[in-house]
Amino acid sequence: MKILHIITGLNNGGAEGVLYRLCKYDSTATHVVVSLMDEGKYGSLLTKEGVDVFCLNLPAGKVSISALWRLFKLIRSHNPDIVQTWLYHADLLGGLAAKLAGVKHIVWGIRTTELKKRSYITAGIRKLLAWLSYWIPTKIVVVAEKAKQKHISIGYDSSKMQVIPNGFDVEAFHAAVSKIDALKQEIGLTQQNLVIGCVGRLSQVKGQDVFTRAAGLVLNHYPNVKFLMVGRGLEFTNAEVMDWISKTPKPQNFILLGERSDVPVCLRAMDIFCLPSRSEGFPNALGEAMLAGVPCVSTDAGDAALLGGNDVPIVEVDNPEDLANKLMAMLAKSVEERNEIGERLHQRIIDEYSIQKMVSRYVELYKELEGTKN
Repeated sequence: MKILHIITGLNNGGAEGVLYRLCKYDSTATHVVVSLMDEGKYGSLLTKEGVDVFCLNLPAGKVSISALWRLFKLIRSHNPDIVQTWLYHADLLGGLAAKLAGVKHIVWGIRTTELKKRSYITAGIRKLLAWLSYWIPTKIVVVAEKAKQKHISIGYDSSKMQVIPNGFDVEAFHAAVSKIDALKQEIGLTQQNLVIGCVGRLSQVKGQDVFTRAAGLVLNHYPNVKFLMVGRGLEFTNAEVMDWISKTPKPQNFILLGERSDVPVCLRAMDIFCLPSRSEGFPNALGEAMLAGVPCVSTDAGDAALLGGNDVPIVEVDNPEDLANKLMAMLAKSVEERNEIGERLHQRIIDEYSIQKMVSRYVELYKELEGTKN
């Protein structure tokens, strides 16, 4: 079976990472990847795994008839059994090109629940896709139950939707203790420090402003707690972030690491992980923290409540007071209690959200499609 994937780009992101892991771990099919933009982070990694990668090199936000024609010719030349598209722009362009090329089965991919503020073009594309969903795709894979319900509410064909959550690489999160100790030494943490952290690129949707406001409230009661912020844009040179931090009782208690390649190590340096997001598709950062065995507190974003089960306190979105109270309740627990919570969260990811689980769900979908006729 040959599956041709079409994705907007291959830079560092949740959908891109899932596509890479799916191609890497699924040995039941031949995978080909087409990026509407460039090869980004994952293009060379996919190539190393023996996956053919093609890039149309479209500028961000630009679409042309010639690009659609090139995509059409690529699809025709590979003659795939299934075309699977990832993210709205790829759903639109890839879906149309695959339909025109006569592909039997087209699978769309929905990765978000809410859009960023002022995403007017994407909102328009999403409305168009809702209408086209009755005609183009055979199946629509949705990353989270909340995302599914959101898209049904705006007109997508509910009968074609199937939820497949992301899967996590268990082996990648076995960070050596020596690396954790080295990081703590690098950033000035001692064994006596309690650390609350968050991971995610700087974005209004990711809620780092809510995190810092909640941190300020926590510091009124726990003045020695450190706050570790990891992600692109979270640097001491960022004036906006520094303005948020300056309004807290102890700005010196914040550690900003920016974008890191050693996220598992950063997570294991935390005593409590916080997901302060206003919206999520599938909350990857929360799942990674759970896999790292870190007790977590999360806003009710995306499928956070479903992912965390009974052990992750859920906070009202955009409510720093509620977030601070839940964080302080976790701080009030003993080290042993927090360790037990972390162990349960770790096992939950292994049991329910491993890469193997995710890949098996996609393989079942592919086999189902392969066995059906138009």
